[in-house]
Amino acid sequence: MTGPITLYCLLLSAHSLHLTAAYLTVSIEPLAHVVIGDTVTLKCNFQTDGNLREIVWFRVSTQVIERGSAKQKIFTYDAMDNTSYSHMEDNHRREDLVYQSTMRLPEVQIEDDGVYECHVGIYDRSSRDKVILASGSIILTVIVPPKSISVAANSPSPFSRHEAQNFTLVCIVTGAKPAPMVYFKRDGELIDVVPAAQSSSSVGDQSKGPVEDKRRGWHQAALWSSLVLTTRDIDDTKLQNSLSQLEQEGKLARLGQDGSNGPKHRQEQGSKSDSEPTAEVIPETVVSREFPLWVQSSDPLYYFQHWQQAKGDGTMEVRAMLTWSLNPQLDNEALFSCEVKHPALSMPMQAEVTLAAPRGPKLSMIPSKAKVGDTVRISVQGFQLGPSASKVFPEPMFTWTKVGGRLLDGSEENDGRELVLERIPAELNGSMFCCTAQNPLGSTDTHIRLIVFDNPRLKKGKEHFIAIGTAVSQRSLTLTSILLLLSFTCKLT
Repeated sequence: MTGPITLYCLLLSAHSLHLTAAYLTVSIEPLAHVVIGDTVTLKCNFQTDGNLREIVWFRVSTQVIERGSAKQKIFTYDAMDNTSYSHMEDNHRREDLVYQSTMRLPEVQIEDDGVYECHVGIYDRSSRDKVILASGSIILTVIVPPKSISVAANSPSPFSRHEAQNFTLVCIVTGAKPAPMVYFKRDGELIDVVPAAQSSSSVGDQSKGPVEDKRRGWHQAALWSSLVLTTRDIDDTKLQNSLSQLEQEGKLARLGQDGSNGPKHRQEQGSKSDSEPTAEVIPETVVSREFPLWVQSSDPLYYFQHWQQAKGDGTMEVRAMLTWSLNPQLDNEALFSCEVKHPALSMPMQAEVTLAAPRGPKLSMIPSKAKVGDTVRISVQGFQLGPSASKVFPEPMFTWTKVGGRLLDGSEENDGRELVLERIPAELNGSMFCCTAQNPLGSTDTHIRLIVFDNPRLKKGKEHFIAIGTAVSQRSLTLTSILLLLSFTCKLT
């Protein structure tokens, strides 16, 4: 009896080993960054020695969670209802089965962001009614390249002849996800910047320095950019003293248009101004271009700020600001570029501007031959540009004045690119009008003379009214004579 009992025990043990619980491992292949519009294939790999029961794909998105539903079922495969495995790949390795379930997402959008889960169920070997479950997950992040990039000045400002002023370039990048890295270049060289305390740490910083968290809005940036970074005396006596000291030290470069701005010449002017104050006279009728008189460093400090703001479509808007003390002679016709790096871009995206002072405004007058009573429009059609500038930047401010008097409407000056003179009288014949165009880099004046011709229509109309008046007066005189004659006849009767 011992032999058969031992054999039965061995068979029972082997059967017990065969009925042990099956195993199941699930994993999803990792993905590189996904650009909006791409087609993505999620691959769920699972290995088991049991029989497949089902495969279920879920998506967990931020929008779904906010509505109160943690998971959204997007695909189900039931092995009981399907006998075809055409969409799977199975390879027999020893006694194990390796499966791969794929999920294809064509032309992904921002809304497809979220966590994707692959849930797999197999039958347990010990019981057909028992199902073993396992799952794997992956985070799908859809990135969006910037839609637009532009560079602008912070606000229009006039030219300052006697005082240094700050200048700010604003680079605006919209439509990106995540926020891109923004940096500035001058003439193709990366600018070494000083970080500002108000910069947001969530945007790429070219200064590589520590910054504080975002605490302020964009409206405070304009206030900060208007602060003076360097205090300078504008008193002539103090200016000459400081000039002499700086000449001895040799630390700062001097701004001058020609040799008359040399050290000896300035010292002579300083000694003369101490003994006898003089005022500079600029003729009004001469086309002029002003240059600053202050002394300034040729290597200024550039202050860098940046902010980012989330938009309703899931993208970010980034504003980067570059502020420095402007040097009109060195910065005129300098090329500044704002460049953006983003994982969705194969190469940096950039926008360029060339700083240029206005010079040689080209004025046009409509009509070219103005007559009495016409409406005359004098406007600026363009400027004389340097070899490297395509336009005047920043946009200049325009001021119109009448030499030797007020404008036709009684005002002393008028702002805007166009001057409108309505129903001009003959008294404006020969009047000279001055247009001053200025931006932080310079100022220039140009003049135009208005010639007013007689209007034949008005002249004929005037003669017609005079003739009518004469005829009416003659008729009135005849009627009066008749009435007097009748009155005299009645008296005689």
